[in-house]
Amino acid sequence: MLKNFNDIRKEKKVSLVDLADLLEVRYQTVADKINGISDFKFGEALLIKNKYFPEYDIEYLFEKEKEHQTT
Repeated sequence: MLKNFNDIRKEKKVSLVDLADLLEVRYQTVADKINGISDFKFGEALLIKNKYFPEYDIEYLFEKEKEHQTT
């Protein structure tokens, strides 16, 4: 999951529909990418960052949440 991205998106009130419209994909496609089912393409990530989150580093925005290891 892209926790940083999702938290910032919610804070700035950018909806999944806004992102889907920008990328010209389905709402569910955006949700799948945020939840780690698939990945944003580099061009998509740049487009989103430049339009909605220019003040954030792309590496921070699209950092994948690490899996918690239980030993």
